[in-house]
Amino acid sequence: MVDDYFRQYGLIAVFAALAVAVPTGMLLGSWVMSVLGIRPKKFDEVKSAIYECGFETISGTWNRFNFRFYTFALAFVIFDVEVVFLFPWAASFGVLSLEFGAFILLAMAAFVGVIVVGWLYEWRKGSLEWS
Repeated sequence: MVDDYFRQYGLIAVFAALAVAVPTGMLLGSWVMSVLGIRPKKFDEVKSAIYECGFETISGTWNRFNFRFYTFALAFVIFDVEVVFLFPWAASFGVLSLEFGAFILLAMAAFVGVIVVGWLYEWRKGSLEWS
């Protein structure tokens, strides 16, 4: 039992070592290639040009950006994360309710309630309208 417990920490150590070794190896490989002259040090004008979807840019690089797009995307991310938390809870609700009783239902109701309050706040502020 104890041996299996420490084996799990060994797996974590292996993955942590890989998580450090792979980016470090990539950076060292890039540095070695620049020292050997394989990788260029100075880019030409074409390589330094702005490239977006294969088309030349029409306007300058510092355009005005409508903040509503950012707000709408942020609201989408918040509600998307809510679904990520809500789906596993709903899938295992039967087992959880046998173990924890009504507490698990009240905890998720509080979580959804906080999200609904945030959604109502956004709606009242007019963040979800495009006019």
